[in-house]
Amino acid sequence: MADGGEVLLEVRDLKKWFPITGGILSRVVANVQAVDGVSFDIYKGETMGLVGESGCGKTTTGRLILRLIEPTAGSIRFEGVDILQLRGEAMRRMRRQMQIIFQDPYASLNPRMTVGDIIGEPLEIHGVARGKEKEKRVAELLERVGLRPAHARRFPHEFSGGQRQRIGIARALALHPKLIICDEPVSALDVSIQSQVLNLLKELQQDFGLTYLFIAHGLHVVKHVSDRVGVMYLGKLVEVATSDELFSSPQHPYTEALLSAIPIPDPTAKRERIVLQGDVPSPVNPPKGCRFNTRCPYVMDICRQVEPTLADVGDGHLVACHLRVPVAQAS
Repeated sequence: MADGGEVLLEVRDLKKWFPITGGILSRVVANVQAVDGVSFDIYKGETMGLVGESGCGKTTTGRLILRLIEPTAGSIRFEGVDILQLRGEAMRRMRRQMQIIFQDPYASLNPRMTVGDIIGEPLEIHGVARGKEKEKRVAELLERVGLRPAHARRFPHEFSGGQRQRIGIARALALHPKLIICDEPVSALDVSIQSQVLNLLKELQQDFGLTYLFIAHGLHVVKHVSDRVGVMYLGKLVEVATSDELFSSPQHPYTEALLSAIPIPDPTAKRERIVLQGDVPSPVNPPKGCRFNTRCPYVMDICRQVEPTLADVGDGHLVACHLRVPVAQAS
């Protein structure tokens, strides 16, 4: 889907700082700046990819959107409604519109519940269906994700990782949500199974008009499923563009380095690998200025002093980099 459609989700200046306490009185001595000022839109019917190294804040961003954890600051608007202002029953109704597929298909399913109870639980909690009606709905969902209705009587340990993830997808679909947060849904699966699950997600999106926020660290996966991609580094968004534009013309040095690491399925093909020096800085004490300046091969003096802001370099391609957007232009 093209950029510029109807906005489903608006995230503005989203922050999540986790306090670190110390001393006898357990006072706050520092903060882990897991997400620090992230802003983006997700349009109806699209798949927005969110990528970055482990610890960059992408999973935390997804959980903040669902209010599985509460943000430190910022706003999240779903169809124009600020969900951070919702309480009690109003928030419970909103949760029907937003669901999540977790990364680990083994830990995300209760081993003491049957598959039918796992998928049917949200139907009961929200008063959608009970008894025979619930059983019918569960059977339909199982068939839709490629399993059999008879599987409803089994327990999670009786299934493979790919089958368990299909159960997780069925549970996410149970309430007919509009937005699904896919938190690295294929990273724990064998490569041969990953494509099957990805194709299933694309089919479900077309059939039910779903919108996805697809969180991953595998860029090849993101390219396969995403309409637009946001790149995160140390709690910040550093680049946002359409999938084709990002992979063909990356603007941020960090994105360039990530793309250079993607294996090419051709032993004769050559690609210049950009090897970043040093480790990712601590989110407790991030560098001044651009957070990437300690590892950037093009670092300038201004990068160590002034934090770049996301700016449009053409056709909705946003990048936060002084090399691409001089300070005078950004302001």
